[in-house]
Amino acid sequence: MVARRRRAAAVYYLSVLPFVLFSLFPFYWMVVTSFKQNSEMYDLRAIPFWFRQPPTLEHYAFLFSRTHFLTWMGNNVVVAVVSTAAAVAISILAAYALARLRFRGSDALGGTIFAVYLVPTTLLFIPLSQVLGFLRLVDTRWALIVSYPTFLVPFATWLLMSYFRTIPYDMEESAMIDGCTRLGALWRVVLPTAIPGVLTAMLFSFTLSWNEFIYAVTFVSSTAQKTIGPGVVTELIRGDVFYWGELMAGAVLGSVPIAAAYAFLLDYYIAGLTAGAVK
Repeated sequence: MVARRRRAAAVYYLSVLPFVLFSLFPFYWMVVTSFKQNSEMYDLRAIPFWFRQPPTLEHYAFLFSRTHFLTWMGNNVVVAVVSTAAAVAISILAAYALARLRFRGSDALGGTIFAVYLVPTTLLFIPLSQVLGFLRLVDTRWALIVSYPTFLVPFATWLLMSYFRTIPYDMEESAMIDGCTRLGALWRVVLPTAIPGVLTAMLFSFTLSWNEFIYAVTFVSSTAQKTIGPGVVTELIRGDVFYWGELMAGAVLGSVPIAAAYAFLLDYYIAGLTAGAVK
């Protein structure tokens, strides 16, 4: 019996291994390239997957000393945190209303909200630019903070709707019988129970806003207001000259916060995703 379980486990892990390697290879390539010397990157005799010359930190030094990378990182943090907080707060109220309140067209409205998320950002940035221009927010961080919830709220609302529906309504009824208002029941009963779903929505929203590129490169042009993605690409690609080491160093540093967030919140993330899958 033990041998059979070991063989089954070995088959399982061997079947998963190619997908794991496929997923981790881009990050491995970024890390290795960010530490390579420029002469080695352009040497056809060099080993592309490892080092032939001693690793160097010159690309990271260039990034911190000769670009505005720390400013871009700070802008990214502010934009991602504020837009995520605003989007999740709005989504909690919207998802709770669609999951609990009964009114005509509630089901259709829930599906419509998710359909809005599927609209490509390449179709929305033109009308959004007109709105942001009217509000005089173009070329500021507020342009991104205001525009990001347009695609964060639909997805987070749809995700939280399915989670709220798994919470027994009897808990809220008991709280309201004891004197809570509906908002009080939401704050004191529903939200503590729905923490895995809320954290999952926050994690998804933070990831989407952190990695967003089209709005960031369209609505912001000044170097001091850029986020990491547009800043690294526009400042380190000059005509036909690509600063590959610095580009890879920026990609590595830009991916660290997301990797850390998923590592620390993995259990909540899995619980939030699977909540509506089993009845």
